[in-house]
Amino acid sequence: MENYRVIEIKQSVLADNDQDANRLRQELKENKTFLLNLMSSPGSGKTTTLKQTISRMKNKYRMAVMEADIDSDVDAAAIADTGIRTIQLHTGGMTRQGLRSMGIQNVDIAILENVGNLVCPAEFDTGAVKNAMILSVPEGHDKPLKYPLIFQVCDALIINKIDVLPYFDFDLEKVISYAHMRNPELKIFPISAKTGEGVDTWCEWL
Repeated sequence: MENYRVIEIKQSVLADNDQDANRLRQELKENKTFLLNLMSSPGSGKTTTLKQTISRMKNKYRMAVMEADIDSDVDAAAIADTGIRTIQLHTGGMTRQGLRSMGIQNVDIAILENVGNLVCPAEFDTGAVKNAMILSVPEGHDKPLKYPLIFQVCDALIINKIDVLPYFDFDLEKVISYAHMRNPELKIFPISAKTGEGVDTWCEWL
C-alpha cells in the first residue's frame, strides 16, 4: 500500500465569495441601496412577478434590475420595457460586475433576477440584503422537502400562480407547513402575477 496523508480542510471553499459578499453589503449600505436576490425554477414567473412589482414601486423608488441569463436577453428586454434601468449578466462574480456597470449612485432598490435553478443559486451569497424565491403552483407542494437549502437561505417565499390552484394537486397549507419546517421565520406571499392578486402585500413587505 502506498503511503498517503489525509488533509482535513476546515476553511470553506466559498470563503472568498462570502467575504466579498459581506464587503458588497457594506458598500450598498453606505450607498443606501437595497439589493434583493430573487431565485426560482425556470417558468415559475420571476419576470412577470418583477413586472408587477416594478409597476407598483417605480414611482416611489428608483429601481434597477440585473438579469442573470446565460444564453438570451429575452427577460432583460421584457424588464427594460417597464422603463427602469436593466442590465444583462452572463459570467461569474456577476453581482458586483453588474452593479458597477449599471451604477448604483441613483438606485434605491436593485433586484438580481437569478438564474432559474433551485440548487446552485442558493449556495452562493450574492451580497444581497434579502433573498426571496418564487415557487409556482404547477411545481408541486413538496419542493421544501426536496430542495431544503433554498428555503433556508431565503427571507421570503412567493407562491405564484394561485389562479390555477383548482387545476393542480397542490396543497397550499402543506407547502406553507413544509416551508416553515425549513425556515420558521420565512415570510410567505401567495400571489398571482398574472392577475395581480396578492402582489400588493408582497410589495408592502419589500
